[in-house]
Amino acid sequence: MKEVVHFGAGNIGRGFIGALFSESGYHVSFVDIAEPIIHALNEKQTYKVRTAAEHPETVTITNVSGINSKTNPDQVVEAIGKAEYLTTAIGPKVLPFIAPLIAKGLKERLTHTNDKIYVIACENQINATDLLKKEVLKALDEATTKKLNGKVFFLNSAVDRIVPLQHNDELLDVLVEDYREWIVETNEQLPQVKGMQIVPDLAPYIERKLFTVNTGHATTAYFGYQAGKKKIHQALQDPELYQDVKATIEETGAYLIKQYGFKPEVHEQYIEKILHRFQNPKLNDDVTRVGRSPLRKLGAEDRLVKPAREAQKLGLSFTHLAKVMAAALHFDYSEDAEAESLQHQLKQKGVHAVLHDVSGLEAEDPIAKEVVHYYENINLLKK
Repeated sequence: MKEVVHFGAGNIGRGFIGALFSESGYHVSFVDIAEPIIHALNEKQTYKVRTAAEHPETVTITNVSGINSKTNPDQVVEAIGKAEYLTTAIGPKVLPFIAPLIAKGLKERLTHTNDKIYVIACENQINATDLLKKEVLKALDEATTKKLNGKVFFLNSAVDRIVPLQHNDELLDVLVEDYREWIVETNEQLPQVKGMQIVPDLAPYIERKLFTVNTGHATTAYFGYQAGKKKIHQALQDPELYQDVKATIEETGAYLIKQYGFKPEVHEQYIEKILHRFQNPKLNDDVTRVGRSPLRKLGAEDRLVKPAREAQKLGLSFTHLAKVMAAALHFDYSEDAEAESLQHQLKQKGVHAVLHDVSGLEAEDPIAKEVVHYYENINLLKK
């Protein structure tokens, strides 16, 4: 049986990427340090993925096992030696920590096979595989690095599937939305995997996804939080909030249309589809879950600041994006460590310093000025 090593046995790993490989006839070795999940994977070797849809479907996933990378790194190395694909869905911040083990596995693999292996980081970050590759190469000697050519392929990808907070009876079972998108950038002919779309240039697709889905989701969360909403779908039931969210992703849409030549009417349909997905009550997603990690989401290259800067360069509006950034600065959910850290930094240093340190925005930047205006007038954010 064909083999894949997948780093990240969380809900996205099991409910999306790992599930697609299993359905494509692969044995999936999930790598993680969450011992209860690893133990359950090895004991049961199966789980169910259910769709949050009007007519739900349940898929039984088989041919799976788990490896604890902390206690059994040699097993990971051995698995990499047999795999056709190596994928991740573990969070971009974790990639540097798993890179040395991946490097060790690839080095050992090259001593006994010339078979190709395809490495794909399936993360919510632009060019995440490039980041992983950089960290892997740091851990390899020059001779091994040369051997990678033509044998190890690092491919960037864009992924899109909403996986809400779980309330399942079985530990391994996962609830997901029925929509999914997985796009991989390459000119290679890849072994077929269900649900994988191959394109020669990823940039238009990954920015369309990040600056519509991720921006829209975060916008709904931060505006919803300020309005006292508990759930994402409930926030969008408020007509004013709905229009605020739509106006925000229409700003990002104006940039995407001008930058990549998307047809306006087609992109408008894409926006409507995304908003419809967010309105799905069966996902029952918490505003606080979607809004978590505001420091990352306010980063210079992330879903709020990056499209605002790109819009500014093209002479386009960024007013609604600035309003969302201000709402994100007011996200003070006490159970999120980044939200707590953000509020501490705002108290200690002030909003101008935080925008400089976190978002890379100078005080005189027109975007920063607009953010500060909304931040200091919080009533403009509340409905």
